[in-house]
Amino acid sequence: MYRDLASALQGLVAGEPDAIANMANAAALIWETLPEINWAGFYRNVDGELVLGPFQGRPACIRIAFGSGVCGVAAETRQVQRVQDVNAFPGHIACDSASASELVVPIVRDGELIAVLDLDSPRTGRFTEEDETGCIRLAEILAKVL
Repeated sequence: MYRDLASALQGLVAGEPDAIANMANAAALIWETLPEINWAGFYRNVDGELVLGPFQGRPACIRIAFGSGVCGVAAETRQVQRVQDVNAFPGHIACDSASASELVVPIVRDGELIAVLDLDSPRTGRFTEEDETGCIRLAEILAKVL
């Protein structure tokens, strides 16, 4: 599934220089492809703070400080955060009380954090190593066009 998703994403972003358009299409593609998710989108690095970008799902937190919540920890450490139970994550920010698990992948280009890809699921333990590997590949594709 992730091979097809990566191929579709490459086709969507090929030749498009606008970062917001590329994030919007990526969020829609992920939302339509992955089962059991209730949020798919991006937080952009704007002057050292995460600011809501294009997404699919319910309204979300607009700003997140580096180091706060799952997204902020991913941004600060530049490490993937795969959280099986968000209620057990210290400092979790509950933008949507229906979310039970989360996967956040930093998008980095030339050593600089551009954004994070954030996926939420209403099912505890939803995200697997395969999801993590697949989303890292998506982030690598996006890093070239954001």
